Amino acid sequence: MASYSRLNPEDLSVSTDKVTSNAWSDDTDTLTTFFTSSTQAVYTNATSQGNFFLEVYKDNVNDTGSALPQFTVAYGHQGGSGSLNFTNTAGALGNTATKCVYNQYRQLVFGDENSNFSFNGHEPKDIWVINVSRGRYKHALKAGSLNLKINDGTTVSYFTDDSVTLTGSSTITNLGRQFNLVSGSSGEMLGTSLNQTTAGSGSFGFVYPEAGVIIINGEAMRNVTSNKWTEGSSHSSNQEKAKLLYDYLKASGTFQVDSEEKVSSQYMFVRVKNSEFNYSSNPSYIDTNGNLNNTTMADSPSTYITTVGLYNDDNNLLAVAKLSQPLKKDFTTEALVRIKLDY
Repeated sequence: MASYSRLNPEDLSVSTDKVTSNAWSDDTDTLTTFFTSSTQAVYTNATSQGNFFLEVYKDNVNDTGSALPQFTVAYGHQGGSGSLNFTNTAGALGNTATKCVYNQYRQLVFGDENSNFSFNGHEPKDIWVINVSRGRYKHALKAGSLNLKINDGTTVSYFTDDSVTLTGSSTITNLGRQFNLVSGSSGEMLGTSLNQTTAGSGSFGFVYPEAGVIIINGEAMRNVTSNKWTEGSSHSSNQEKAKLLYDYLKASGTFQVDSEEKVSSQYMFVRVKNSEFNYSSNPSYIDTNGNLNNTTMADSPSTYITTVGLYNDDNNLLAVAKLSQPLKKDFTTEALVRIKLDY
């Protein structure tokens, strides 16, 4: 018959650790190849999916069929420029994919659709957005691990968050911590000013680690890249504003960031006193009359502990812990078994 011993509050302990890992598929911290799906990158109509966002893959999804999206790119505009009106009905003009994207992200950050993005005091009309897939960043992007390279064919720019420069200090929003997107690397800002241009366009953008979101100030990018980040008008033959950012990321071949995950562990200390668990619960230990099959065990019993079961108050088995090797137990010994549950 099994022996039970209740765990007391002092036998329980909980700890939480931060675990850092590579964000991208195949345990990679730097994404160097970029692909889109031909079935998703469609711009034919005003409501085509490609007008709202593009999913970016590490592998060619058209070849493998099993590639996982790494992040998405999108373009948003306050007034809806850069994509077609959903309808030409009076009163509905200006309702476009780019306006939906802008409204979506200001709703996420500010909690309403009336607040505009302001980058160090300047409000541009448009934004580009990088949204890392939920499965890639786990609980958060690790602040200070971002190294983003963008090549528009004229200018190569290097961006990071400013978490190291700010020693972890941040603005708290509905999307969690907000750091500035700045020129630099590995969390350290290059120079001393958020405004890296003299055109009064504000900082380059914001980074939200807990949401895996990077919002880029379109006007600031135009001021440092010879206006290649054209506001509103189409990127090529149609409404491919999000594809513009994708093309510049693909040309650069460098998107480095780590993910961060909080892992909680509960420790249970099972204390085995000298007077406990000295008799086996194995049915073969006794005969049908309750007598010991091995009489030498009467005066000096000895058992081997191999398994610890965790039960609820109704004696239902919830979990089993196996010892690495059998633990000998008799009246002259005591034991302390530490059990760890990660969740």
